[in-house]
Amino acid sequence: SAWYLGMIGLAGFLPFVVMSIFSGMLIDRFDRRKVLTIAYCIYTVAALLLFVNAWHDPTRVWPVFIIMGIVGMVRAFTLPTQQALTPNAVPRSDLAAAISLGSSTNFLAIMIGPALGGLLYGFGADVVYATTAGMLLLSIAVLLKLRITAPPLKREPFSFDHLFLGLRFIRHRRPVMGAISLDLFAVLLGGATALLPIYAQTILQVGPVGLGLLRTAPALGSMIMAVSLAWRPLTAGAGKIMLWMVAFFGLATIVFGLSTNIYLSLAALLVLGGTDMVSVYVRQTMIQAGTPDEMRGRVGAVSSLFIGASNELGEFESGVTAAIFGTVPAVVIGGVGTILVAIFWAIGYPELRKVDLSPEGLDRLAEAGQASMAHLRTKS
Repeated sequence: SAWYLGMIGLAGFLPFVVMSIFSGMLIDRFDRRKVLTIAYCIYTVAALLLFVNAWHDPTRVWPVFIIMGIVGMVRAFTLPTQQALTPNAVPRSDLAAAISLGSSTNFLAIMIGPALGGLLYGFGADVVYATTAGMLLLSIAVLLKLRITAPPLKREPFSFDHLFLGLRFIRHRRPVMGAISLDLFAVLLGGATALLPIYAQTILQVGPVGLGLLRTAPALGSMIMAVSLAWRPLTAGAGKIMLWMVAFFGLATIVFGLSTNIYLSLAALLVLGGTDMVSVYVRQTMIQAGTPDEMRGRVGAVSSLFIGASNELGEFESGVTAAIFGTVPAVVIGGVGTILVAIFWAIGYPELRKVDLSPEGLDRLAEAGQASMAHLRTKS
């Protein structure tokens, strides 16, 4: 059901938005490793609840919406916490490579997960969720072993001014604001992956295993690009490359939407994932290099809110437009919109075309971030 697929995205997004308002402040006030560990414990409980629901009555839909709401709340903490921890683990000169390597391992898991899920689904949905819970328990064990060297956290008194400081910081940094909003609208319009179950069942007719391959293809493209960027990081001209890649993301979305051949569809999804990875790489490097450590939780929370909006609302938008216009027109319209977004942002945010991720450029980003932080505190 296109409508239910869209509503699943909305069920996870609304609690995510509410908790994102508060998560950044908490991440900057408490041990980030412990915050991440607690989040994964709640993920494990959610997976076990999905297991119970699938084992007892897999046709019930309403428990899935409630559980996805819980997952959405926890997601408000996980991504910004992970982002805030990375700069504490590596020197600034290695930050871009670390982001690429971290992304490649993440996308490797995303690539293997759907394919494995498609195979396990043959034994029942409860087997899929039980396996997920086991993997989450393994993640918790790893987190408990993790040691991070970080400066002492400054526990500022709680205030609404400090609560929204991350948003004000991003608004003050136009290149960062441009990169985040570019990703939001591009993925919002180009969220074709939400409709993969419909493509697998009715358009390409490839079944559950084919659906697993379709879900794996974008992650494989992202992983290949991430490894390439770790090997040869972008330096000067990174901003221009990012804008071109967003346009190619839209073009790949159009090709996938029109395709009725599984091989062409997989190729389009590979390109889609690879081009999206470039945008993620540039944006995350800019944010993590240019944000003071005391602000990384709040800035990461705002960034995650934009990312969550693009992913979850993109699924909702795809489901609704598919229900209204049909699956193929909805995907094609989204791809055209993504290309237009790349053009408009290249004109409206000329700073993006000048983004430089060389060591000197990263130093300038850090200096600009410190200056913006000092300016905001002076105004406060």
